[in-house]
Amino acid sequence: MEKMIRERKTIGIGVDYSPMSILAVKWVAKNFASSGDQVILVHAAAGKLDDQSQKELWEENGSPLVPLSEFKDSAVQAHYDVQPNPEIFDILDDASMEYEMEVMAKIYWGNAREILCKSVKDLKLDHLVVGSRGHSMMKRLVLGSVSHHVMNHAQCPVTVVKAPKPPNPTKSSAQPSCI
Repeated sequence: MEKMIRERKTIGIGVDYSPMSILAVKWVAKNFASSGDQVILVHAAAGKLDDQSQKELWEENGSPLVPLSEFKDSAVQAHYDVQPNPEIFDILDDASMEYEMEVMAKIYWGNAREILCKSVKDLKLDHLVVGSRGHSMMKRLVLGSVSHHVMNHAQCPVTVVKAPKPPNPTKSSAQPSCI
């Protein structure tokens, strides 16, 4: 019997280091990533590059890919003007050891919606995972939704990770739930 060879996936995770992007990282580590996959944290920095040489190098195509081991260094974070949540490093360290994944970070400057869609082509992503902040319909209409935009415009499959709904204390556990 011939053994099937699974192709390595390149998985992007849109991160802004909010609780929802941490959930997206956890979801990838627990449910999606497999041995040998490459995971790329895609960060859309809202600010502008001040240094002219950096601006010429990175404004159009973002930073170079930064290995997770380097990205954990506070000097590297300061260089790119990002402040990651250390919990993400712990999650990815554990997952990378368990699945022998390669984990990288890529920083772009600009609008998160456009950056995440652009990263699919730039990084040749097979799949993109983003968190959803769970805004109400009114807030989505006024503010827009990054996850909704990405889901409709990215040129690869997109998974939107939502926060679990808090339990409703007024419902009795004996009542059936509606489907």
